[in-house]
Order: sequence, then C-alpha cells, then structure tokens
Amino acid sequence: MSSSSGYTRPFPVSWEELHRTSKALAWRLHELGPFDGVIAITRGGLVPAAIVARELELRIIDTIGAISYRDNAIEKFEERARGTVEIIKSPNVTGTGGGWLMVDDLVDTGETAKVVRTLLPDAHFATVYAKPAGRPLVDTFVTEVSQDTWIYFPWDLEPRPVEPIVVMR
Repeated sequence: MSSSSGYTRPFPVSWEELHRTSKALAWRLHELGPFDGVIAITRGGLVPAAIVARELELRIIDTIGAISYRDNAIEKFEERARGTVEIIKSPNVTGTGGGWLMVDDLVDTGETAKVVRTLLPDAHFATVYAKPAGRPLVDTFVTEVSQDTWIYFPWDLEPRPVEPIVVMR
C-alpha cells in the first residue's frame, strides 16, 4: 500500500456494520427532526439514506448526483485521482433546503460537502463516517476515522482472504 496518496490504513466495512452505523445515524437524527425528506448524495449515500429513511419513516427521497473521483480502480486506491466536484443531477427541492436531510456515506476532504452545501445551505447534512478535514462541514455523523484511512465500503468489496494487520506494515 503506497503512502504517496496519504491513505495508509485500510478500513473494510461489512454490510452488517454499515447497516448498524446507518441505524445509529438515524437514532441521532431522530431527535433533530422531523424532516421533510431525504436527499442521498450519490452514489455512496444511497444505502445509508435508504436505511435512515426507513428508520425515520421518511417516504420522500431524492438525490444529488456528484462526481469527484475519476478512476474506478478500487483495489489500488493510492492511484485514484480526485478531480473537481461536478454536480450531474440536482435534487428536485425548492428553496435552500430547510427541513431536508442530506445523507452521504463519508465526508473525506470536504470538497463534495462544500459543493452540495452551496445547493442547499439550510439542509441538515449527515454522514456515517467523517474524517477531520471534512468534519466541520457535517452537522451529524457517527464514526470519525483518521484522514489517512481509506474506507472500503461493502459495495466495493468481494469476499476474499485478507492479510493480518501485522503483515501489511
């Protein structure tokens, strides 16, 4: 694993763990609602947004389509290149987002968060995971991970043997 990208710690997340932490996010958000609906930031926010919507009994779900990574090579994250954030689909929400909940899987550098916040500055922004660089842009999150951690979400993984932590160093 190369440290040239700044990511030196892999953090694989199982479907069960993602479900559990997304439900924990819903518990935190329950006290802050009610919300008019959920806006998932695609693609990573789709699964957590669905879980949060179920737990909070929200039936209106919309999306913001954002692209920031330009390379699909999941297995070599150190080679992934970050590009400028591009909004390819805006939500069908009028106004500044007051009463709405935006959900994403992760805030990393905060670049995507900055862009989506300009679209709906009054929406409540929640993520399952937050890194220090992006954390100030999030209203609610569940788990903080270090900036040098690369999170492998379950949709990016296949069941396979992995090396112990000691061998990876």
